[in-house]
Amino acid sequence: MAKFNSKTFNPEVFGKYVERIPQTRKNELIKSRALTGNADIRNAFSSGTGTAYATLPMYGLLDGAPLNYDGVTDITATSTTTFERSVVVVGRAKAWTEGDFAEDITGGAGFMDNVAVQVSNYWDQVDQDTLLSILKGIFSMTGANNLKFVDGHTYDITSNADEAALVGAATLNSAIQQASGDNKSKFKLAIMHSVVATNLENLKLLAYLKQTDANGIERELSLATWNGRIVLIDDSMPTEVVPAAGETPEYTKYTTYVLGEGAFDYENIGAKVPYEMSRDPKTNGGQDTLYSRQRKVFAPYGISYTKSSQATLSPTDSELQNGANWTLVHDGGAGAARKYIDHKAIPIARIVSRG
Repeated sequence: MAKFNSKTFNPEVFGKYVERIPQTRKNELIKSRALTGNADIRNAFSSGTGTAYATLPMYGLLDGAPLNYDGVTDITATSTTTFERSVVVVGRAKAWTEGDFAEDITGGAGFMDNVAVQVSNYWDQVDQDTLLSILKGIFSMTGANNLKFVDGHTYDITSNADEAALVGAATLNSAIQQASGDNKSKFKLAIMHSVVATNLENLKLLAYLKQTDANGIERELSLATWNGRIVLIDDSMPTEVVPAAGETPEYTKYTTYVLGEGAFDYENIGAKVPYEMSRDPKTNGGQDTLYSRQRKVFAPYGISYTKSSQATLSPTDSELQNGANWTLVHDGGAGAARKYIDHKAIPIARIVSRG
């Protein structure tokens, strides 16, 4: 098979091949159960109607105080509240072109394997960028009820003095308790900048997982845990340089995200043609182009996408980062009568530190 021969290119085989390439970040997110499938979302976007945005019901919990059972008090009934949760499909596309001459002068090295590996890793990074954009957006929400989530799920220690502004032994536990109270056990994963991870390593607070190989030798893996939570180290985590002010020197704020089981509903909706080839025999002596497309849903639990500021049928990263496009799930009521989901049920938190 030629390098990029559009006549022999099999998009289904190529797609399956790409899926077999290890995707570390996504795999660890899925293993932690921070990303979970949602049949309602999958069905909403697989009905063949071509929709890109859907509003789904989200059932509320039983509430209300019990009545006194004394033989004289009437038993009155209440009903559960149905909340509304809107989700959006994020569509992305990319293409890569390679020339025949480059193949000729390299002796026809095995290029398809290399392409498959890079395509897999490329989309893995795109998905992480999408998640980071969504996280930035939901922590930019405004309004009294939304701020209960934003403020309650943000543990900012940057105003502390000296080492108290750095992550320490009690930081993670305090952050998730502040966010979710007795529901804190749902948090399973922390994604942090290498500066934060290095500080934890220096304090001997990171424990690296170990694996015994076929020869019985125990080896340390690159994955670590912090207070029992899987740690992913990635320098794409948000940072902010705070300029010097008065006697306070310049410093950097580092954001660490902590996610729990079911933090995001995730569905790969798919595109009609996820991979295809195009042959151009004229340009540059001949070249082939690989086109790749994807449509996915990343829906944070308990938070609804409002689409109040979105120009096309797929949101850009900037639109996902816009707090005006997000709100806590509610029942659709007006004014003071509107009921919101309890923010403590949302297993998403962030720690902001100086390292």
